[in-house]
Amino acid sequence: MIDLHTHTLLSDGELLPSELAQRANEKGYKVIAFTDHIDYSNIDIVVPSLVRACEKININYKIKTIPGVEITHVNPIDIPNLVKIAKNLGAKIVVVHGETIVEPVAKGTNKKALESEIDILAHPGILSEDEAKIADERKIHIEISARKGHSLSNGHIIRLWYEYGFPLILNTDTHSPNDLITDDFAKKIIISSGVKVEDVNKILNTSYLLAKSKLDIGFEI
Repeated sequence: MIDLHTHTLLSDGELLPSELAQRANEKGYKVIAFTDHIDYSNIDIVVPSLVRACEKININYKIKTIPGVEITHVNPIDIPNLVKIAKNLGAKIVVVHGETIVEPVAKGTNKKALESEIDILAHPGILSEDEAKIADERKIHIEISARKGHSLSNGHIIRLWYEYGFPLILNTDTHSPNDLITDDFAKKIIISSGVKVEDVNKILNTSYLLAKSKLDIGFEI
């Protein structure tokens, strides 16, 4: 299992990065990214803290960790600058909190995020066809989510994926240890979202390739 969207107690998660890594490791995870919620109020604290934590974890644990951020509920106009700040501070995965149907995310967030130098647009809700085209052209990963509420639009995303072919990724948006899932359950979520059985590995391979591009190591799923 590879998961590139999780949260620690540096934002609204329940666990320290080290404990989340250990629990994920025991569950069989290969790679996990810590992508805590940020805006201008906390980015200078969160990113360096995660960078330090990941450096130590990657020395002492079998699981590999990636420091990242989830830019959350900001004015869309601020997204490009926050992306730049996050990367300058050492974030290797930049996620934007998309226009999920269960939260009042500012309109225009999806489009502005897709025009920025991000890695993943998380739980984008009713992604438009124009946005799907941009994601495909810019090779930005669109997330289907294992998280309650956010997952309600997974079927819509899968329909657009079959039509436009943008990179697609499954993440858990873990906040507590109970949110971590097994590889078998991940496959069930993917199929339940409308993916044909023969296409499941395409999504798992996307996670693998994105994770590998962010790590200076070799590993196998």
